[in-house]
Amino acid sequence: MRKTTILFALLVQVSIFAQQTNFNSTNSFNNQTVSLNDQETDSDDLNTDDQNSQNTSSVLNFNPNEKTVFETQRSNSPYEWKWVRDGIWTGAALGTSAYGLILIKNKDDLSLAEREKFLNEESLQKEIDKINFLDQWVAGKHNEDANAISDIPFALSFAAPFAFLFDDEINDHTGQYVGLYIESLATTAAIYTITAGLVNRSRPYVYDNSGDTSEDRRFKNNGQRSFYSGHVAATATATFFAAKAYSDFNPDASGKVWIWTGAAVLPASVGVLRMEAGQHFLTDVLLGYVLGAGTGILVPELHKKKMENIDIYPSSGTSFNGDSYNGMAFRYTF
Repeated sequence: MRKTTILFALLVQVSIFAQQTNFNSTNSFNNQTVSLNDQETDSDDLNTDDQNSQNTSSVLNFNPNEKTVFETQRSNSPYEWKWVRDGIWTGAALGTSAYGLILIKNKDDLSLAEREKFLNEESLQKEIDKINFLDQWVAGKHNEDANAISDIPFALSFAAPFAFLFDDEINDHTGQYVGLYIESLATTAAIYTITAGLVNRSRPYVYDNSGDTSEDRRFKNNGQRSFYSGHVAATATATFFAAKAYSDFNPDASGKVWIWTGAAVLPASVGVLRMEAGQHFLTDVLLGYVLGAGTGILVPELHKKKMENIDIYPSSGTSFNGDSYNGMAFRYTF
């Protein structure tokens, strides 16, 4: 959880920087617009009708496959970010996560009476027999190498969404994109930490009585939070968020199937390694996968604009009789 907390802090800093960058870019564009308007006023007095026509063609675009200057600069994001609503949402999620971490830290170690069940071979087998058939085969696993390796795809998943900042559509809305990403991760962290802090379930390595796993490790409070897999949940949130956002920003892009495949495979590999390490049972991994992927998809979906098929943007030019005009254009896409 310490690694996750550090990553959250880094993401918050990146979001603040990105939002400031977007704000400065918007101000710069507004200044450029004012300058363009002044130039257009002067050109109306000095230029000929032919020059006005050339000016019009630079502002208006009669080729539907190309973007005009205004269309390039205006917001084409499929999402809407509201500072009050999303600030409260993210803040509440982070606060809940902090409270959940306190619950996890204060969990009790396995009691002496319970420990006896895991020290005697006969009673240990009875405990294993109580486990449902989906999870029973994982009991006793304790591969330390798998535990260390699982941190690699886990860490890579946090960086995956940032790779999509190289996409022009997403890069134009970096602050909004990173803000939604942090909100998604914070939501996942809140659900996980509260659940792990309140629910006691022995990890698979607690059932290892071979001597490879020390009794101190088996019976500490950390061994009692198998339910559910936070590594898988966080990984799935990051990868599915990236795939969902890319698809929404680029609805007509080719190769999206490979992006979604990668989004599905990475958390699955983490889940396999976490089971092999004896950290979680299969049902822990499956629940973490579903909740993480669900959050990564639903948070962006809930922020989608309600009327994204309607476009309103500035337009100016010269009419057929030579009169200049400035106004707003309305476009509805069926």
